[in-house]
Amino acid sequence: MMETCETYDIPEAAGTSFPDGAVPEAPEKRCYTVEDLQNILMCGRTTVYDLLKTNQFRYFKLGRTGYRISRKSFDDWLDKQ
Repeated sequence: MMETCETYDIPEAAGTSFPDGAVPEAPEKRCYTVEDLQNILMCGRTTVYDLLKTNQFRYFKLGRTGYRISRKSFDDWLDKQ
């Protein structure tokens, strides 16, 4: 037998509503991830890591396994290709 849960209406916090129900846009990303580059270039992870090794664009390592690639640097590099 399944139990049913009660639902509650949660009132909006003061000052959080926007005109016409608009939702604010998220800020534009300043960095890409390896997965982002895979999707943009339609290639595999190994290819992206090979590009990182050649220092074609600026990136930094975040933690033990994460990389963040400068969006501006990558976009400039891509425009030149």
